[in-house]
Amino acid sequence: MRYGILLSESAKDGDPITGLRDQIAGAAERGFTSAWLSNIFGLDAITALTAAGVQAPPLELGTAVVPTYPRHPAVLAQQAMTANAALGGRFTLGIGLSHQVVIEGVYGYSFERPGRHMKEYLDILLPLSRGEQVSYQGETLKAELKLGTPGAGLPVLVAALGPRMLKLAGTVADGTVLWMTGPKTIAEHIAPTIRAAAAEAGRPEPRIVCSLPISVTDDPEGAVARANEIFSVYGTLPSYRAMLDREGAATPGDVAVVGDEDTVLARLDQLRQAGVTDFVASPFAGRQRTLDLLTGAAKS
Repeated sequence: MRYGILLSESAKDGDPITGLRDQIAGAAERGFTSAWLSNIFGLDAITALTAAGVQAPPLELGTAVVPTYPRHPAVLAQQAMTANAALGGRFTLGIGLSHQVVIEGVYGYSFERPGRHMKEYLDILLPLSRGEQVSYQGETLKAELKLGTPGAGLPVLVAALGPRMLKLAGTVADGTVLWMTGPKTIAEHIAPTIRAAAAEAGRPEPRIVCSLPISVTDDPEGAVARANEIFSVYGTLPSYRAMLDREGAATPGDVAVVGDEDTVLARLDQLRQAGVTDFVASPFAGRQRTLDLLTGAAKS
């Protein structure tokens, strides 16, 4: 299992790009293999990773994740390929549907039949990102072009949680990016579904990139309470709520990786055995102690 870090948008001397660059450099120094940035309502993740990454040590840089609806797949393919070219082939594009409350309430797009949307999106995005000609007419998306953008062939991961999305990701993409998904759910639902789809399609075994809140602490109860404060919204969003329910977790804090060093290492090994290929840490309390443990795990 490889180790990565979920980057934060904290600025250094008022400069968020320098802050990201320093975090990426720190991740490389600790032996992490990747660094990831979410695309929410702050920095544009692809642009920020590119700007920071060209100044930082070589490390895989990925989005976790970019919402699909606000960008046509050809536009996203062009942007991602440009980033991959600038980063020397180190960019991984993670995409996801986002949530109905965002897509309809913020952007005004219809969230009807999200599974159909993602299939049509990938039908355009993936061949374009490989440098191929696309002539496509779906129910909601159309494309008639070929991009001359450098940086073709970048990995594409899909934030897939439900059976249909997991099968789609396994069949055509390079894997999945998870959030708020615990080891029981990964072992019993995520890993078997996406691996079976990839095998049936004759594709390589997919990556399962799992990001979770993590804290090395002698006060696990306090850490869980703190996680519930910070990540409370994820217990209300339907897609994550479904994963928490599968896990038997009442709150987001129940899937956070918390405890002393031995406990956290055991939890990480449980994730590895469940099928996680990449653990992307989201430290939220006791940051230095947590990073020290992860450094040892990554280097070993």
